[in-house]
Amino acid sequence: MQLHRYNFEMPHSAARIWALFQDYDRWCDYAPMVKRVEVLWPGDDHHNGRLRRVIYQMPMGRSGSALELVTDVEPERGYTYTMISHEPGNDQIGHIRLEPLAPNRTRFHFDERYELTKAPYKWFEKQIYRFINKKNEETMRSASAWLTAHPEYRADLIEQPVT
Repeated sequence: MQLHRYNFEMPHSAARIWALFQDYDRWCDYAPMVKRVEVLWPGDDHHNGRLRRVIYQMPMGRSGSALELVTDVEPERGYTYTMISHEPGNDQIGHIRLEPLAPNRTRFHFDERYELTKAPYKWFEKQIYRFINKKNEETMRSASAWLTAHPEYRADLIEQPVT
């Protein structure tokens, strides 16, 4: 089993980051590996129980897909997602958490647990996930950069400094 964790500070409000993460039409703008996201089941008003399919680009021009179930949603704070494998025992679980630090300052937390159980993928588990983890981190930093480059996006969620 592998566990990947990372966090970094974003110069944006948690509400604005949350809005971008829920705006699946924008994922392709900041996530270069994502080709599209399909919402298969919307879940409740907070997206608990949401089922989404993420179509992503893989090396050598191939495409892959991940079926993800979103649970434990706390609006503007975080959620759990389970990448549901077609093979029992290969599900992966991840968590996104947003920690407000100050106006327009949020610490982004991410973790993902995974274990590949079938050969030949099991033999290359560390190499495969080294690549995926690098791309995940690049994507989250790119999301922050995208928000910085697009101050008009959900400008209503830019917090005013307390004086």
